[in-house]
Amino acid sequence: MNPREFPLPDEPRGRSSALIDHLEGARLFFVRLAALIRKEALAILADRSSRTILFLPVLMQSLLFGYAATYDLSHVPYAVMDQSHSALSVRLLAHLDGTGFFRRVTDVEAESDIAPVIDSQRALMVITVPRRFEQGLAAGESVPLQVILDARNSTTASTALAHLAAVVGDFNQELARSQGARQPALSLETRAWFNPNRETRWNFMPALIASLSMLQTLLLTALSVAREREQGTFDQLLVTPLSPVQIMLGKSLPPVMIGLIQSTLVFLITVYWFQIPFAGTLPVLYAGLTAFVLAGVGIGLVVSALAATMQQAMLYTFVLLMPMMLLSGLSTPISSMPEILQTATLINPLRYGIDVARRVYLEGAGFGDIAGDLLPLLVIALLTLPMAAWLFRHRLA
Repeated sequence: MNPREFPLPDEPRGRSSALIDHLEGARLFFVRLAALIRKEALAILADRSSRTILFLPVLMQSLLFGYAATYDLSHVPYAVMDQSHSALSVRLLAHLDGTGFFRRVTDVEAESDIAPVIDSQRALMVITVPRRFEQGLAAGESVPLQVILDARNSTTASTALAHLAAVVGDFNQELARSQGARQPALSLETRAWFNPNRETRWNFMPALIASLSMLQTLLLTALSVAREREQGTFDQLLVTPLSPVQIMLGKSLPPVMIGLIQSTLVFLITVYWFQIPFAGTLPVLYAGLTAFVLAGVGIGLVVSALAATMQQAMLYTFVLLMPMMLLSGLSTPISSMPEILQTATLINPLRYGIDVARRVYLEGAGFGDIAGDLLPLLVIALLTLPMAAWLFRHRLA
């Protein structure tokens, strides 16, 4: 009997050979990717001056910005829990609304409704008018007006409180003239959330965890392909067995890792040097930072693919960075900006990165709380990274 007439024993060997081929292909994919990542990391870190530029400015800027932060405020959104519903309480609120500085966004019916209004940043403060507001003032008693402040932005909160104190002072003078009272009848009882002492760096330093890493990450990725073009190695890279996806991953992963290391440096300075308590959890913080850095790397790779020279790449980067910083909410509250600029901030990854860092650091926000920031960051990354991969092969002249 001829064994070649029975091919069944050879079939398992055929399936095994296909599996080996797949495994070998996967191994080659990761070996090539690892080689490209090593090449990019060595190119970034080979020069001592380059290593200094990567990390020293982050340390210096963290310290400098931590001591020198200023903010402006144009209007104050506030909520009211009016337990009095009296003529005098309506009169007081009319004083507030008439300033043009305070803008009432909602009325709160119960104490349990206060936290959602503050946490969602709909209101900068919640004012509680007590039940015996009118009766106490009529009797000449000192009536406390309770104020809960969102102190994540300490300077904004202090400015808003100063304006409120001025309105209350005018109201007291008006009462003194109309009722003959000699002492101020209305006082303020203030409670600041997320920043009890209303220190400026409590707001500024968590924001730097995202913003400082964005500067270097965007610049590194913007220069990566432009550097290859100037050195004449990019065309050689395109004819290698590396696919555009591998090239994109090799170009993006080193800047992502460097960005996370820089964020960690700022985080450690914030916690241990400035001793600002960390209210959140590290997995939530780094999940948000990873999504943020990926979005920044995607933008940088698109810039790098479009730029013909390193000089162009640097110019494009700095043209993008300034608007991104101004529209991020780092120094100016987004709610105080004109509506057209508020709309423009929706495509700015730095806005979401700063919001994630502040909310996780100061509030202790979880994954559900920052989902509204994570989703736009992932959308930006999913749009820019494939666009960069396509541009690697099809860049317009």
